[in-house]
Amino acid sequence: MRYPVLLVLAVLYFGWGGYHWLRDRPVYPADGVLAPEEPQQVQIARGPAVQIGRWALTPRATYRVTARILSKETYNFDALADLIPEDLALGWGPMSDNRVLKSIEITQSNRFYFWHADLLPISRDDIVSHSANTHVIPGSSLVAKQLLRLRPGQVVTLTGELVDGHRTDGLYINTSMSRTDSGAGACEVMLVSDVRL
Repeated sequence: MRYPVLLVLAVLYFGWGGYHWLRDRPVYPADGVLAPEEPQQVQIARGPAVQIGRWALTPRATYRVTARILSKETYNFDALADLIPEDLALGWGPMSDNRVLKSIEITQSNRFYFWHADLLPISRDDIVSHSANTHVIPGSSLVAKQLLRLRPGQVVTLTGELVDGHRTDGLYINTSMSRTDSGAGACEVMLVSDVRL
């Protein structure tokens, strides 16, 4: 009796892994700068908070970014997962070009985006100012489905707002307002209202 249960569990485990591999497998576009424009950000006066579950979100700026997805990480169980189910590492300008990216190793974990290069193909400042880890908050159930289907390598345009978030238990997260910062606090926190490939 024990072995059929183990077999069923193994099939479910590998089936779940196969589904995620198919869903998240990278796209390999042609060489060249695929997303040449800088993100568009317009600061706005602090208005009333937007309520999502236990979170109150304060808009700081309108934000629109067209970028290549460098990496994608889904979070189901950490402290922010009820608001931010996934992070996207995004690159534009030189950081959307295969000729640059082939020399850079990109990873994500614990809500951070990391890059490493043995020999820098462009300056460190250009890497920092043309890429960002973006905490994406779905603004609707449709946007949530669209974000879930995104794959590394795709070029996507996200439209929405940069927000600060405060949860009823005191947990908070603040958005970066700059493209030239790095480290803790440098991630954009984006309430996404529109997703276009």
